Amino acid sequence: MSAPLKGKVVLVAGATRGAGRGIAVELGAAGATVYVTGRTTRERRSEYGRPETIEDTADLVTEAGGRGIAVPTDHLDPKQVRVLVDRIADEQGRLDVLVNDIWGGEMLFEWDSPLWEHDLDNGLRLLRLAVETHAITSHHALPLLLRHPGGLVVEVTDGTADYNGDHYRASFFYDLAKASVLRMAFALGHELGPRGATALALTPGWLRSEIMLDTYGVREENWRDALERVPHFAISETPRYVGRAVAALAADPDVARWNGRSLSSGGLAPVYGFTDLDGSRPDAWRYLVEVQDAGKPADTTGYR
Repeated sequence: MSAPLKGKVVLVAGATRGAGRGIAVELGAAGATVYVTGRTTRERRSEYGRPETIEDTADLVTEAGGRGIAVPTDHLDPKQVRVLVDRIADEQGRLDVLVNDIWGGEMLFEWDSPLWEHDLDNGLRLLRLAVETHAITSHHALPLLLRHPGGLVVEVTDGTADYNGDHYRASFFYDLAKASVLRMAFALGHELGPRGATALALTPGWLRSEIMLDTYGVREENWRDALERVPHFAISETPRYVGRAVAALAADPDVARWNGRSLSSGGLAPVYGFTDLDGSRPDAWRYLVEVQDAGKPADTTGYR
């Protein structure tokens, strides 16, 4: 089987579950050595209280054909991040891809609550988890990534620059966090491009993450049962779809063409020829604008 990323070293920061896990697994399937980080381990859970662990993710990476290495890391702690990067440098001598997927804010933002009514402590912690962690991780990891030309930084967010530029996203704090990650990719593109590396922002569509499936009371095997209650969920995608987008980007010798850009899994699928696990190519952000936000009945014809 093809292993286009064999010999490549990747750090997926925030790989416990969701998009991070899907990205890590697909990078493993492409042959990469993948360091997966997060706060939930088999010995200790984060405040999420969920069962997914970084060790489970590392095992999935290895089962997929790569090498998964779990390293417990709180990316708000610069010392822990520095130790993590020093370990990668000592063990591998290089870092080819950095995926900043650290989030942790699902339980902290309040849908449609204005700033003055939103819990301030929760909102500020959301910003720290969603923005400060990315900056800390990049600060420590980029010198290692720049040792060899062709490095790639993927800032994972929710929403494209075009969509988020025109739409209010859930709450002041959520909106600000996701816009900030988009801008980080743009800024890093300016700083890394002249130094032989690429930075870009990438968003999945409506993600069938573990938390989302639990919210709708379904599993991946029967996710369509949720459509009676949430018809537009028909455009949703697995975390592996955005993972295949990252794997395709990491294997692209001309990835610099995307430097500083805002991309989506659905937008990249026809460019690189990958599909979701069911063979479809959901294009959620186009669907949201043309169908859901336009007030039309749910119909994914031509969108997946």
